[in-house]
Amino acid sequence: MLNFCSLYSGSSGNSLFVETDNTKLLIDAGVSSKKIEKALNDIDVDPSSLDGILVTHEHSDHIQGLGTFSKKFDLPVFVNQETLDAMPKQRDKIADKNIKKFKVAEKFSIGDLDINPFSIPHDAANPCGFTLLNENKKISIATDIGHMTNDILKNLEESVFVMLESNYDPEVLKCSSYPFSLKSRIAGPSRTFVKSNRWKNHFFFIKIRFKKCNAWSFK
Repeated sequence: MLNFCSLYSGSSGNSLFVETDNTKLLIDAGVSSKKIEKALNDIDVDPSSLDGILVTHEHSDHIQGLGTFSKKFDLPVFVNQETLDAMPKQRDKIADKNIKKFKVAEKFSIGDLDINPFSIPHDAANPCGFTLLNENKKISIATDIGHMTNDILKNLEESVFVMLESNYDPEVLKCSSYPFSLKSRIAGPSRTFVKSNRWKNHFFFIKIRFKKCNAWSFK
């Protein structure tokens, strides 16, 4: 069994849930601890049963509730060094014993999940996506990708499910009320661009600002 559920998604906050027969993980904790706890309870998952939290990058919509949630339920946080250094307020809430550092492009395991973090283009310290493998079933997650790269495509190969995230359309951005400085940052080369990230494939799920709660099971 390999289950995936999007608890929250979009610029207001991101948190994903992955489950096998023996392992339960969050990917990011970008809303309040209280909201994450409620979303897990809504799908009949006890937050204290989680085996840890994977962190993609340090932007607030991916780590807002991270430290509090980890502290409340005594959960390990799996993060690369650069991302950890870029989120000092969250770092201070996490017990030292629960900080589990990984290196991007080096595989590691949590329970019966084999995890491979891979680099993505985004304006963060060391952002990454993840492939997660269990019993020859592989799912891949890449949020906030600025553009597609050969390395990302290689990591997506042979996945039964791929979740990619794109957050804006250039014409909509031009007409938005955002200040020029923010528009420039969003439209920069390491930010996301919907039109360049459109594929048609039965196992691709391209995520554009949906809220909650979308679930898939791969048996």
